[in-house]
Amino acid sequence: MKIALVGTRWFGAEVFRLLQEAGHDVVVTATNGEDTLAKAARAAGVPLVTREEPRRVTGEDIPADAVDAIVAAHTHAFVTADARKKARIASIGYHPSLLPRHRGMAAVEWTIKEKDPIAGGSVYHLSGGMDAGALAAQDWCFVYPEDDARTLWQRALAPMGLKLLLKVVHDMETRGVADAWEQDPRAVTLAPPLV
Repeated sequence: MKIALVGTRWFGAEVFRLLQEAGHDVVVTATNGEDTLAKAARAAGVPLVTREEPRRVTGEDIPADAVDAIVAAHTHAFVTADARKKARIASIGYHPSLLPRHRGMAAVEWTIKEKDPIAGGSVYHLSGGMDAGALAAQDWCFVYPEDDARTLWQRALAPMGLKLLLKVVHDMETRGVADAWEQDPRAVTLAPPLV
């Protein structure tokens, strides 16, 4: 499949590596500049788009010829409707919470702050709302008393995200569709950045 990857840092680079290992054609990598993902894309000779506005991915950032999917991997950028329309099958992203819980930029931190005994990850369809699109896959894990945001991310949520994103990409490749079920509006909580 042709995939436009929007991401940053280690997690974005890992998704990039795994997609390539699975035989996918990563046609563009939109990133915030000189980070781990940008270096990996350059080393692989993959076209790299860096944005002047790091919080927004527009249709201009996605190749003119159709891509099968847009995959968002560790990005806080909003993928606009004109960009999402360029994906033939779906535009998906990973969020490190059991959506609709902890929508926002600091989901892992709020999981710890709220003393949630269970955490999880969600692959969802990108939409016009913040982390509000239909769900494509979810998984969960326990939060241990000794966990902080960093250890929870490294121990459970990052590996879970890699697994879930690859599962949904595989579903799109083999079935031509990603599952989609609506988030429960009664369970929405927000996770704004902590100061």
